[in-house]
Amino acid sequence: MTDTTDARRARIEATIRADVRALSRYEVLDGKGFVKLDAMENPYSLPDELADEVGDALSRVPINRYPDGSGNRVKDTLRSAFDLPAHAGLLLGNGSDELIQIITSSIATREAGVLAPEPSFVMYRRNALMAQAPFTAVSLRADFSLDLDAMLRAIDRARPALVFIAYPNNPTGNLSGATDVERIIAAAPGLVVIDEAYHAYANASFASRVLDFPNVVVLRTVSKIGMAGLRLGYAVAHPDWIAHFERLRPPYNVGSLAQAALPVLLRHIDIFTKQAARIRKERARVAAALASLGALVFPSATNFLLVRVPDANASFAALLRGKILVKNLDGTHPLLANCLRITIGTRDENDALIAVLARDSMEARR
Repeated sequence: MTDTTDARRARIEATIRADVRALSRYEVLDGKGFVKLDAMENPYSLPDELADEVGDALSRVPINRYPDGSGNRVKDTLRSAFDLPAHAGLLLGNGSDELIQIITSSIATREAGVLAPEPSFVMYRRNALMAQAPFTAVSLRADFSLDLDAMLRAIDRARPALVFIAYPNNPTGNLSGATDVERIIAAAPGLVVIDEAYHAYANASFASRVLDFPNVVVLRTVSKIGMAGLRLGYAVAHPDWIAHFERLRPPYNVGSLAQAALPVLLRHIDIFTKQAARIRKERARVAAALASLGALVFPSATNFLLVRVPDANASFAALLRGKILVKNLDGTHPLLANCLRITIGTRDENDALIAVLARDSMEARR
């Protein structure tokens, strides 16, 4: 047995790339029995009548057959619901994560890599690694604003094939200025991906202007507006860009159930628009409550808040004892010391979070 184990370990070390073996797994905590405020999900369930309508549509899906490989019905639905440019191309993905992988694999090389601000969405760096392309990180300022001068210098020095800008940014929640993003687009020698996963909460977007630039793709997902279980993302760009990305898109990458559910759900886009408005209102209330407890609450244009507390590990542990999950970012980046990322939940869920942190704050002062 020992010989077999040693041989297997030796084979793994000789076969799997060293940089992959050194990589930490993207951990997803089991949320069963917890109030889930860790994954930027919309907390509201579907109204019963809409759930019944979706269920009826799904019951007629021929699951013995592969999905529609073109996804044209879904694309038409997305164009209509989100008023996307009529002449832009669309690329569908199994979540925006898959689209990031497709785009990175299409463009990045060992000579011309990927550049992004940090801290930002971890999948930009991870996909550069998967493509074996160099990754250039440009630190945000201490207040998490974009350091435009540093970005422009890094672009001039690294000449990246691909630049990612999260708009607004995850995990910090802030929205960069549109003029700064335009300066980056003009300076970039390759493609700029503007990741608008949180567009429903930001009231800002480049999607309507995507054809105004020769080198821009706008990336979106329906996950944050209340459809995370569908795992459906989409990229908006000039059709010439989309045609090349389609070469690497796996066939049938968006399942039949997601394709059947989305048109039904987006016929009722007003439900999700109203939910987003409720979340924005709750975001302001929760931010004020946490600030009153002494937390430093950073500005947010998303459905979550980034807060700095005296001891993130202690607060995280207190929330776990209270059966509440948030994201502890302490130790993930120097700028995120003692930071928690807190998704905005329902009013009752938010009140439970505030109560736990209030008790934790009182105990810390004793």
